[in-house]
Amino acid sequence: MDDWSIQEIAKLAGTTSRTLRHYDDIGLLAPSRIGGNGYRYYDERALVRLQRIMLLRDLGLGLPVIAEVLDREANAQPALLGHLEWLRKEQERLARQIASVERTIGALEGGERLMADQMFDGFDHTQYKEEVEQRWGKDAYAKSDAWWRGLSADEKSAWQERATTLGSDWIAAFERGIDPAGDEAQALARRHFEWLRGIPGTPGGGAGGPTKEYFLGLADMYVADDRFGANYGGPAGAEFVRDAMTAFAERNL
Repeated sequence: MDDWSIQEIAKLAGTTSRTLRHYDDIGLLAPSRIGGNGYRYYDERALVRLQRIMLLRDLGLGLPVIAEVLDREANAQPALLGHLEWLRKEQERLARQIASVERTIGALEGGERLMADQMFDGFDHTQYKEEVEQRWGKDAYAKSDAWWRGLSADEKSAWQERATTLGSDWIAAFERGIDPAGDEAQALARRHFEWLRGIPGTPGGGAGGPTKEYFLGLADMYVADDRFGANYGGPAGAEFVRDAMTAFAERNL
């Protein structure tokens, strides 16, 4: 088959024809050709682009940022290899979590003793230990590690939900093009400040809040380090967060 109709692609990709038409309207994914019946058709090259769009959406990037990434990384193969490496790591982590939860369910159903050392496989939060210690010192990591280990499962879930919601709200604000120095963005920056205040080990955490120097340094790091920038919609989104945090720090810290 040389190409596929929009209905076929929508079904295969688990999306809708309306979404694909929207991608065409904003210049993100154009059909390979328009048939005599007015239907859109997509060839293999378009399918590869759609796959990359969906992968980037799963990373939390907004459509404007996805367009920037695709334009910057025109060669699909190396970009997909990077995605594949990340997906394999996620697959391994999720497989370990699934096995851990299955063991817990089996133990509970069978009235067996729970094995604490097996219950949290795949939930490792220490993977960045060395990096944190290099950036902010061993004491900072030790305090935040002890705090995290002391939380209940419900508390950990609530904290992660708060972080996820904050990231999503940052991305939504960026995509709407609001002023980073405006009231709405500054309210987000204050939420970010309060979120950091609640993490022991953060310079100023648990007391008056993060120091100005730490808050500004973290804002710059979101832009400099792609791993963090991905949480805020990619490079442009990270720059928006940095500008909002910088404005907040200059006014309040």
